[in-house]
Amino acid sequence: MALAFSRLLGAGAGVISSPVQVLLGLLVLSSLGRPILFRQVRCGRLGQPFVLYKFRTMRDDRDEAGRLLPDEERVTAVGAFLRRTRLDELPGFLNIAKGEMAFVGPRPLLPETIEELGDKGRRRSLVRPGMTGWAQVNGNTLLSLDEKVALDLWYIGHAGLWLDLTILQRTLLVMIGGERRTKTLREELSR
Repeated sequence: MALAFSRLLGAGAGVISSPVQVLLGLLVLSSLGRPILFRQVRCGRLGQPFVLYKFRTMRDDRDEAGRLLPDEERVTAVGAFLRRTRLDELPGFLNIAKGEMAFVGPRPLLPETIEELGDKGRRRSLVRPGMTGWAQVNGNTLLSLDEKVALDLWYIGHAGLWLDLTILQRTLLVMIGGERRTKTLREELSR
């Protein structure tokens, strides 16, 4: 029942946010061109692959050898805004509506990253990945992969409605105020 309710809520959120998504899509189109959406295969619950949808935030610039330039050299001003405010994630409502993701859970990782994590990757994949999660409200891009995984595993062991509501509320604060390493992070990683 929870999955069906989550899917319904994801579809509703997608419809409600569609005017904003259209405007953001036009903004991405004008600054980056096509495609508007970034699509990438990620691991879902129990390692099932799915295509993650986000607004595109980077150019496809490469060096003389054909290798992609570092992310910070490819992110546009529009892309930086979308990332900071988390608005690049809005197309993920489609992933929720399809039952591939939840609103809250560990962020979906690349299949090769899950494999490299071994047992931790398998434990992390026991739950549906989320649009936002415990690691995202405790530092996100300011954290190492090990710190993110530790927070994800802590979340899996403590998941519940109250924690999910706390994460959603803190996500709004991150969208407005930006990312920062939190006291929660230091306390949980010292245990």
